[in-house]
Amino acid sequence: MKQESGKITLSIRNLIKVFGSKHAQVQALDDVSLDIREGELFTLLGPSGCGKTTTLRCVAGFEKPTGGSIDFLGQDYTAIPPFRRNIGMVFQSYALFPHMSIFENVAYGLRIRKTPKREIEERVGRIIQLVGLEATQKRKSSELSGGQQQRIALARALVYDPKLLLLDEPLSNLDAKLRVYMREEIRRIQQQARVTTIYVTHDQEEALSISDRIAVMHDGKVSQVGLPDEIYENPNSIRVADFIGQANFLDCAVKNNGVTALTFPSGEEIVLETGSDSIRSFTRQEGILFVRPEQMKVMAAADQANTLKGEVKVILYLGSVVRYFVEIFQKTTPQEIMVDQDRRVRGVRVGDPVDVRLQGEGAKLFPSNQKNQLDQA
Repeated sequence: MKQESGKITLSIRNLIKVFGSKHAQVQALDDVSLDIREGELFTLLGPSGCGKTTTLRCVAGFEKPTGGSIDFLGQDYTAIPPFRRNIGMVFQSYALFPHMSIFENVAYGLRIRKTPKREIEERVGRIIQLVGLEATQKRKSSELSGGQQQRIALARALVYDPKLLLLDEPLSNLDAKLRVYMREEIRRIQQQARVTTIYVTHDQEEALSISDRIAVMHDGKVSQVGLPDEIYENPNSIRVADFIGQANFLDCAVKNNGVTALTFPSGEEIVLETGSDSIRSFTRQEGILFVRPEQMKVMAAADQANTLKGEVKVILYLGSVVRYFVEIFQKTTPQEIMVDQDRRVRGVRVGDPVDVRLQGEGAKLFPSNQKNQLDQA
């Protein structure tokens, strides 16, 4: 699924976008540079207001950049109007014609372009079959489900055979179960169409599940670009670590004297029997430990060595995992952490004391000066 090399088809360099007058300006994009490879599904991921949709609209030509350049297939697209760019786009609101059938909605743009009737029938038929709506193509779009309407919008964008497909939060109007199904369908259709795609979303699971690569954005800047597993397992900053998935952050001091020991402000100390290179090679005395909930283990309290002591505050059954919220450092500065188990821990209930063991593999240490990023996340 994931590809690490390929021809660069879209190159964004030093993109800047400022909205408003000189007396009241908002900088939506601040020096954004990205390379999108041929045929890949590249996702712009980030919280609301981070600049991901503005980046997409600049690529589409709906917004004119304040600075920087956009090169597509060797041509400078920065100032080319939208209708001259061979780009298909699907918006959050599908903008379908409710009185038209599926076939007519998909064919509308081709008819405006005065495409021959036979070619329209051939191209629309092929695309409708690709999105799996051939059995309902005579029905009006207003009679269809949200998932079917989303497929119509996707077919309408693909019918021109675009070199680039832009998807702006295409699943935001669907319920949770249908979103999971449709993201798989979008991935299937994108791969079969072999079209280079930029996908905008704030949904981390959505991005991780279907993307070839992801760019995480914050405050108009690109924080990190990488494969989904790289972004999740090896975030380059506290801000990325906190945004992608669930995370625990613990202040600690590191001692590397044959073994790697972590000392916490409470005075508790644990030794990592196995640990990540980022901790072993950390040269500063103090840092912020980043560890995922699945990299910790809850056990019934038995005064076990090399564990953190805590008390269970909440237990959530989430189907595939059971999430324990445990309060640690109770005698000094209490802090709540999350621990995910594949099943309930026998005999452990809310209010019970527990031992928490840290699985060092996958844990990471960030410099203490990044803590302000966590406060702002």
